[in-house]
Amino acid sequence: MRNPNKFLTLKTFFVLAFCVAVAFAVAGVPICTTQGSQAAASDPWTAAQLVQPADLVKEFSAKNDAAPIILYVGFRTLFEGGHIPGASFHGTASTESGLADLKKWAASLPRTTNLVIYCGCCPFDRCPNIRPAFTALRDMGFTHLRLLVLPKNFAADWVEKGYPMEKGL
Repeated sequence: MRNPNKFLTLKTFFVLAFCVAVAFAVAGVPICTTQGSQAAASDPWTAAQLVQPADLVKEFSAKNDAAPIILYVGFRTLFEGGHIPGASFHGTASTESGLADLKKWAASLPRTTNLVIYCGCCPFDRCPNIRPAFTALRDMGFTHLRLLVLPKNFAADWVEKGYPMEKGL
């Protein structure tokens, strides 16, 4: 039997995501663009820099000094609705101001920081946030930079699989 509270939570998340999408569409801001597959030749990352959700969860369980810092680079409203525990938000990477906030935050980190970025606003191959964030951090010299692969979105590829989640800022 389904947990009714979990259903309401997922339903609320999807309604919230839809409302954000409509608001951005009305404002003329693209939420998703059309670019190639997860590891297209034009992408700024290599296959070795991609991490799957189950593997990231295993890293959390290891509880060692090399635990990654998780950085959410999507829309603030979606972050508030639900995100990976301990993840931080420092601006939406598809906007000029968001990318500036992200760079300002990252400037004080050691370049060897184990850093995993993710968004999950829409299908991975069309996300407007992950490419600018990844490129900016790579260009800043981060050497242990990875990207969480969420093929469909955060709700389908993380929440519905029962991985840990928290809400709010």
